[in-house]
Amino acid sequence: MPVWLDLVVRVVAVVVAFLVLPLVVGQAEHKVMAHMQGRLGPMYAGAFHGWAQLVADGVKFVQKEDVTPGEADRRVFRLAPIVALFPYLLVLLAIPLGPNGLVAQALDVGLFFVLAVLGVGVLAVLMSAWASANKYSLLGGLRGAAQLLGYELPLVLAAASVAMAAGTLSLPGIVEAWRPWWLLWQAPAAIVFFIAGLAEIRRPPFDMPIADSELVFGYMTEYTGLRFAFFLLAEYVGIVVIAALTTVLFLGGWHGPFADQLGWLWTLAKVFAVSFVIIWFRVSYPRLREDQLQRLCWLVLVPVALGQLVLTTVVKVII
Repeated sequence: MPVWLDLVVRVVAVVVAFLVLPLVVGQAEHKVMAHMQGRLGPMYAGAFHGWAQLVADGVKFVQKEDVTPGEADRRVFRLAPIVALFPYLLVLLAIPLGPNGLVAQALDVGLFFVLAVLGVGVLAVLMSAWASANKYSLLGGLRGAAQLLGYELPLVLAAASVAMAAGTLSLPGIVEAWRPWWLLWQAPAAIVFFIAGLAEIRRPPFDMPIADSELVFGYMTEYTGLRFAFFLLAEYVGIVVIAALTTVLFLGGWHGPFADQLGWLWTLAKVFAVSFVIIWFRVSYPRLREDQLQRLCWLVLVPVALGQLVLTTVVKVII
């Protein structure tokens, strides 16, 4: 296959995954939450259990009026939803789906790349908060910035632990080095990474920047139509990205029976399983206060991540 054609195929595959997987996760969230809370939810769009409801919502958002507040910084206000989506698209390029080079772009420093790019997402929160000229939006943006300062450190420390264990920053290399006993050895790092990842994408119970009962809808308050839909899409893409990184770093990625033939299927199965847990958290736990959120970070997650890093160092030296 020519180089240019191979590049086109890889990019198209990532874009398709970028558009399809979040819709699947979004539809699953609607149905899982409905069953957990004992309610039907939308059942008519698409006839069979309302399978097309998310598509109908997308059509509805396209038809809505695109309103920009009169006092808003129009250029920044309109750019923020794109900035919210773009980092996740870049991250998906580096996440391996299966063995034998089944990744859009294998990078020797893939872990460093994805962690650096993930941190860019908070810029969209700050841009939308400041440009909206709305006090509720500004409060949501400040909460988002405080949340990032708190949870970026344990996220990086937990990822550093598994990278040290594997001896590489390459995401495919980490999966290849993974062994089943790592499920116990790296379990504290996995838990810290998962919780910090939830805070990174501002999912319940860490949705303080949105806090609809306090801030209307936080940094997204002034957004309507398709721009608001972009922010929602960014949330669901964030779920896919955090679930995929958790799978690749801590759950063995494509490892499973017949991994050489069905490795990509094992990766997707684990991603959807972790996504289900993220949805479960939204239904099961109330939103944390800001002080509770920071206390959890600095008094629990950071010490656990540092302890896991020391343990990994000791084990590597002994082995």
